Amino acid sequence: MRHRPLGRTGLFVSELCLGTMTFGGSEGMWAKIGELQQSEAERLVGQAVDAGINFIDTADVYAGGASEQITGQALRNLKIARESVVVASKVFGETGSGPNARGLTRSHILDGVKASLKRLQLDHIDLYQVHGFDPATPMEETLRALDQLVRHGHVRYIGVSNWAAWQIAKALGISERLGLARFESLQAYYTVAGRDLERELVPMLRSEGVGLMVWSPLAGGLLSGKYGREQQAEAGSRRLAFDFPPVDKERAWDVIDAMRPIAAARGVSVAQVALAWLLHQPQVTSVIVGAKRPQQLADNIAAAGVRLGADELAQIDQASRLPPEYPGWMFERQGEYRRKQLAPD
Repeated sequence: MRHRPLGRTGLFVSELCLGTMTFGGSEGMWAKIGELQQSEAERLVGQAVDAGINFIDTADVYAGGASEQITGQALRNLKIARESVVVASKVFGETGSGPNARGLTRSHILDGVKASLKRLQLDHIDLYQVHGFDPATPMEETLRALDQLVRHGHVRYIGVSNWAAWQIAKALGISERLGLARFESLQAYYTVAGRDLERELVPMLRSEGVGLMVWSPLAGGLLSGKYGREQQAEAGSRRLAFDFPPVDKERAWDVIDAMRPIAAARGVSVAQVALAWLLHQPQVTSVIVGAKRPQQLADNIAAAGVRLGADELAQIDQASRLPPEYPGWMFERQGEYRRKQLAPD
């Protein structure tokens, strides 16, 4: 298991991160995602840590807070040293019935971190992420509140999830101008069948030194290898129930068709090839993997040992690359002669 620096910090996190969205669900959407209770979740946490994963991601809204509670209790029951694990959580979603129990206001952030720390049974959260963009709250208010958490030691680093490139760039500019803690990571959707963030977000992340955590790396199970043109999702499956994240199915089938022979030749699963492709992308810091069963987690962890060759990466790229879109194709045309000047002889 390799470890990589998070953004511009000196904090190293494992290239695979254990996602805990499957912990604690009991009804509604969360029950469909996962109903793992304490003993089952502890088994997965222990398995992940034993494999070299030092990064765990949760959120205050997962299973109504039960995911954080189970995660914190698991760390305590397994006697995992606090300094050996990096715990990430999030704030933004609805946590109560009142009009202020949501969003990225100072009020909701300060209340949210206190509640998360209590559920996690921790004195600090290593990476505290805003879970979405709040059009009702001034960005400066949000950033000042997050900076206060860092200054008080409740949070070590801050990150962002599901924001556009221009929004993150604006936030980084505000933080630099005001001397505030800055976003060190973006948590975003990215798969070999959904490469949209390569248009704007990846160039911005590279330019500004922001790390990338990938959520839903198998597109909600679509890239697990269980599905294809001839094997559609079964009734009642999570993929059919949510159809989330949205995926261009024809592009996905082409990608799966390209990965199947690679997986067969290597004796690994299609899911491992899909995860390995992400781990080969230079901007990716860590890929979040979740599971309901130890066998699923073991298969995902094994992806860290799959090193794809140049020909294999080219085959997958050919099947999955994005169609040209303005202004990208204009950048490509106009910048060609300058890139030639930069290229070594």
